[in-house]
Amino acid sequence: MKVLYLVIPCYNEEEVIIDTALVLTKKMNTLIKAGTISKTSKIMFVNDGSDDNTWNIIKKLHNENNLISGLNLSRNRGHQNALLAGLLTSNKYADITISMDADLQDDINVIDKMLLENEKGFDIVYGVRSKRKKDRFFKKHTAQFFYKLMRFLGVDIIYNHADCRLMNKRSIKALEEFSEVNLFLRGMIPLIGFNNTVVYYEREKRLKGESKYPLSKMLSFAIDGITSFSVKPLRLIFSLGLIILIISIGIMIYSLIVKLLGKTIEGWTFIIISIWFIGGVLMLSIGIIGEYIGKIYSETKRRPRYIIESILDSNEG
Repeated sequence: MKVLYLVIPCYNEEEVIIDTALVLTKKMNTLIKAGTISKTSKIMFVNDGSDDNTWNIIKKLHNENNLISGLNLSRNRGHQNALLAGLLTSNKYADITISMDADLQDDINVIDKMLLENEKGFDIVYGVRSKRKKDRFFKKHTAQFFYKLMRFLGVDIIYNHADCRLMNKRSIKALEEFSEVNLFLRGMIPLIGFNNTVVYYEREKRLKGESKYPLSKMLSFAIDGITSFSVKPLRLIFSLGLIILIISIGIMIYSLIVKLLGKTIEGWTFIIISIWFIGGVLMLSIGIIGEYIGKIYSETKRRPRYIIESILDSNEG
C-alpha cells in the first residue's frame, strides 16, 4: 500500500483548522481501513508564518491525533512557497501527495478519484472545477479571464485548476529541479510532463472565516503568473511602440502638407491628448519592464524560498 500525505497550507486559519482536521481524519481513516493507503499516511498542515493561533492548534492536533503532521515556516512566505515546502518535505516520507486548501472548499471526495487515476499509472492528477456557479459574479469572470489571458500569452496552464492536485514521488522530485524564487506552481507543474490527467469536482463555499486572497493578492498572483511564464507583454510593448511610431510619421507628413498648403492648424487639443496618451503608454511600458527587471533581481540573489523552523511528524527519523 502507498503512503499518502495530504499537504494543507495554512495562514491564519484558526477558525477552520479543527473542523478541517476532523473531516480529513475521517476520510483518511476510511481509506486506511479499506486498504487503499498505508497506515503511515499523514495530513500535513503547513503553517505559513501565521500571526494567530494556527500553529498552536496544529501542535495540539498532532499530540492528540497520530494522523496529523505539522510543518512550521519561520515567517510568512506566501501560499505558493508554503505549498512547495509541504510538497518537498512530505516527499521524504510519501509515495503520493495530494495538496488541498485548508478551508474545505475542495471536495474531499476528489481524493478517491485521484487515487484511482494514480493506480492507472498517472504521475500527476489535476483537480479541475466542473463549474463556477457558487462564485460571485466578479470572481467568476475575472478568474475565467485570467485563464484565457494566460493561454493567449502562451502559458501551458490547466483551465479552472487551482492547487488541488495529486503528485507522485518522481514528479515532486522533478519539481525540485526548478530553482526559481518567483513561484507559480500552476504554470511550473505542467512543464514537468510525465503521465497526467484531470478529475472534476465542484468547489464548495468556505466553511468558516474569510478568504486570505483579497483582490490585491489575486492581482499580484496574476501578475506573478504572467511575468514568470511569458515574455509576450514585452513583445506587445514593442508592437505598440511600432504602431505609435507609424502613426506619428503619418501625422508628421500630414502636418507638413497642411503647412505647405498655407492652412492654419488648430492642433492644441490634439497635441494635449497625444502627449497624455503617449505619456501613459510610456509609464505603462516602464512598469511592465520594471516587473521583469524585479523578477531578474530577486532570482539573481538566490535567497531561500522558505525556511523551516520545525517539523512535527512521527515518520521523522
